[in-house]
Amino acid sequence: MKISDIRLLPLRGATPDGGWDDKFLDTENNLHTLVEVVTDAGVTGLGSVFTSAKLIEGSIDVMKPFLIGASALDPAATTENLHQQTFWQGRGGAITHAISGIDIALWDILGKVTKQPISRLLGGRHRESIKPYGSLLMDEPDKLCKALEDGMSRGFRAFKIGWGPFGRVDAKTDEAIIKAARDTLGPDNELMVDAGGSDAFWPHGYKWAINTARMLADYNVTWFEEALRPDDIDGYVKLTEHAPLPITGCEVLTRRQSFIHWIERRAVDYIQPDVTKVGGISEEHRIAQCADDHSILFVPHGWNTAVGLAADLQLVAAAGNARWVEYITPAPYIEDLLAEPVTMAADGMIPIPDGPGLGMKWNPDGVKKFTGGLELTPSDL
Repeated sequence: MKISDIRLLPLRGATPDGGWDDKFLDTENNLHTLVEVVTDAGVTGLGSVFTSAKLIEGSIDVMKPFLIGASALDPAATTENLHQQTFWQGRGGAITHAISGIDIALWDILGKVTKQPISRLLGGRHRESIKPYGSLLMDEPDKLCKALEDGMSRGFRAFKIGWGPFGRVDAKTDEAIIKAARDTLGPDNELMVDAGGSDAFWPHGYKWAINTARMLADYNVTWFEEALRPDDIDGYVKLTEHAPLPITGCEVLTRRQSFIHWIERRAVDYIQPDVTKVGGISEEHRIAQCADDHSILFVPHGWNTAVGLAADLQLVAAAGNARWVEYITPAPYIEDLLAEPVTMAADGMIPIPDGPGLGMKWNPDGVKKFTGGLELTPSDL
């Protein structure tokens, strides 16, 4: 079975707020792009990329000589060839992001053909359910508490709050936000905090981070994410060693090679690659295994789409060192793209799909709604 075409379906109109500059969100731009791989046997697969369609379109044009006619049943081998052949054409950037979506789609195809979930093809399932954490932006206490209450009413029992005013006003404001969140959630629900150190011109270094970590520990915060700029590996090593709670990061890194130094130096307690940017399922699974060998937990970064969530669920099923999955809430690019809603148990756990490939079915009306009327190619499986 060979790849015969690559189609892009840019998502527009409901990009989740993420602290983006408004210039990224006009009608000509987008931040999430679905990637469809079509085969000569009539089987299609779907992937997702956390990158603008213009960049993905250019990247695919560069890779087409190595894509069209390539095997659609050997995802890791086919995408490794793309990595190797494009070494000089954007390694780690848009090229790698585009490969991410292609790789997810190829794994989806392989699962459909073999009638197995991707997690089983990766070596086996360690779990059948996982705890999702509702991921949302921080706000002033009243608005934040309302968002947390809404999330709890939908069944979430863990929440990550991030960005917004945190670290951008003063220490008093930071603590007021965390106290309000903890009071709202009570002692039994988990609370994670994301400072957003990958924001433009993040102003803080180690001393702010360690002092803030001590404050967060007083409120039983589960982990402290992106406390420093994303390239400050020495600062992270020091912070992870001395902070009284787990430190997480690495969501902006791409390619497995970039993670090796962070893992071997134990620069974080939990590592957070993004399957829609890092190189896809093939890369992220290898990163998770390497982290496991170094006693580091694997927490996929998932500020993306239903397709990205589906890939994350397969990855955490196949990882012995996974405990949570990120779930934006609310998120039209998740809820409106799914043919069937994700069900949540009373204990806040969600089942991991065991159907072929990504294991989820897509809502054609939702796809058309956010792509300007585009439709997925019918698949024979």
